[in-house]
Amino acid sequence: MTVSGILTSGQGRLALGVAVLSALAVMPTHAADDIGRAPAAQKPTVVLVHGAFADGSSWNAVVQRLQQDGYQVIAPPNTLRGIPQDSTYLNSLLKTIKGPIVLVGHSYAGEVISQAAAGVDNVKALVYVNAIMPDKGESFASLSGKFPAAPLTKALKQVPFRNGDGTTGTDVYIQPAKLHATFAQDLSQQQASVMASTQRPIAQSAFTDKVTEAAWRDKPVYVLVGKQDRAIDPSLERYEAKRAHARKTVEINSSHVSLVSHPQAVTELILSAAHDSGQQ
Repeated sequence: MTVSGILTSGQGRLALGVAVLSALAVMPTHAADDIGRAPAAQKPTVVLVHGAFADGSSWNAVVQRLQQDGYQVIAPPNTLRGIPQDSTYLNSLLKTIKGPIVLVGHSYAGEVISQAAAGVDNVKALVYVNAIMPDKGESFASLSGKFPAAPLTKALKQVPFRNGDGTTGTDVYIQPAKLHATFAQDLSQQQASVMASTQRPIAQSAFTDKVTEAAWRDKPVYVLVGKQDRAIDPSLERYEAKRAHARKTVEINSSHVSLVSHPQAVTELILSAAHDSGQQ
């Protein structure tokens, strides 16, 4: 309503107009300032990517803790078909997420997130948990070959498969009887037996796929080293952290599956990445 409308609508409306103008006149100056003030730091979406022989449920205990702290969490499927396919799929998912992202990879997923996050500006930090972190042109095989072979390498088995179009390939599994000792020795035998029965294989070609991008060269890096890891040599994990100039490296007495056996330590490292990047 215009001022002239107020004046011509009678004494009651005139009084109301005067009251409104008086209230505006005494409004605290800081209230006006708040209108243009930037919102508080937005909590990032935490994307948790599982590694070989696993699925998204391996993150369950970490997801629960992050959600209790108010974080939105996504634990997408990793198809385990090799770097080109897996990283492309993850990259497409990341591009659908609005706002800041903390991207976390376990084991083989370290390779996947390193390639998938390249060029995705809202990925603010990368967290590597018992992970592989090749540089451009490196593969799991070429990088791990610089260190003693991990015990897991002697517990693997190859199983051929055929695709619908007639092409064939080879999947790699962990021998069920050897999974506890070489992969998850700090879990109970019962837990390891369930893992053995529900494991998802990885395509053998993934071990020799070379990464074409290394996002860890351009983004803040956080690393968790499992000092009792029998799937990836702990010395390799330390080497990767040093090469990436990790902002924080945490070492714990854990097997390869620290996300299951030590979810609190893993969660705390993820929270450190979120806080340090200004995304709380």
